[in-house]
Amino acid sequence: MSTTRDDWDRHWRDYSDTAEQNPAQSYRREVILSLLGRVDAGQGMRIIDIGSGQGDMAGAIRERFPSAEILGIDLAQSGVEISRLKVPSARFIQCDLSDHVTPPGELRGWATHAVCSEVIEHLDDPGLLLKNARAFMGQDCCLIVTAPGGPMSAFYKHIGHRKHWRPQEIEILLRESGFTPERVSGMGFPFFNLYRCLVILRGKKLITDVSAGPGRSASWTARMAMVVFQRLIRLNRNSSRWGWQMVAKARVGGLKDGVTC
Repeated sequence: MSTTRDDWDRHWRDYSDTAEQNPAQSYRREVILSLLGRVDAGQGMRIIDIGSGQGDMAGAIRERFPSAEILGIDLAQSGVEISRLKVPSARFIQCDLSDHVTPPGELRGWATHAVCSEVIEHLDDPGLLLKNARAFMGQDCCLIVTAPGGPMSAFYKHIGHRKHWRPQEIEILLRESGFTPERVSGMGFPFFNLYRCLVILRGKKLITDVSAGPGRSASWTARMAMVVFQRLIRLNRNSSRWGWQMVAKARVGGLKDGVTC
């Protein structure tokens, strides 16, 4: 584990409003919701959001699957508190899944579905988090993982990205953590990549552009860029080896040969 810990209480305070408007977040949420499947109103679904942040993913799940039970787990107490206000019908707990965790009895093997979106890039040992999270998942639980690929920007380093991923690396990570990969691919070509290029080119100035802490708001140029890309990013190809958004679907259980994409 790293000797330094990302200050997520500060990140959510400074960037929570901007994160809600981020077109990349909206794009990922739609991809994840589609991979969770077509379940009538979410009947019988018990969904765990690993690294639930400020509750935006949980809110989208609630809207799409109103009958589903939802559990959010996050390291930052501030994220848990924001999430509880946003999605009062879901349950949120503060927990460090990168440390030894024993779930409460009622949550052992609880989940039928799990989401881990934009988390593993922040960790020195993402396999440990996934192994610990498995204790919350039932047999054959469906896991959706997203992570950034492509070059790393100054902003991503600022918020604690350790590395960006390639599909084959995620496949290996899932298998070593006890999951059976069903799909691992890149997505988001070309407009997601273009949006990321703008983030990279803006460099450290983006940290100020999107900061929306007390008494501040994201810059006019940042807000306009996000509005434009909210529309463009919907036109991405759903699967492409050139896409910089990594997406994986896996199952809890024994290992199998091959990955379906």
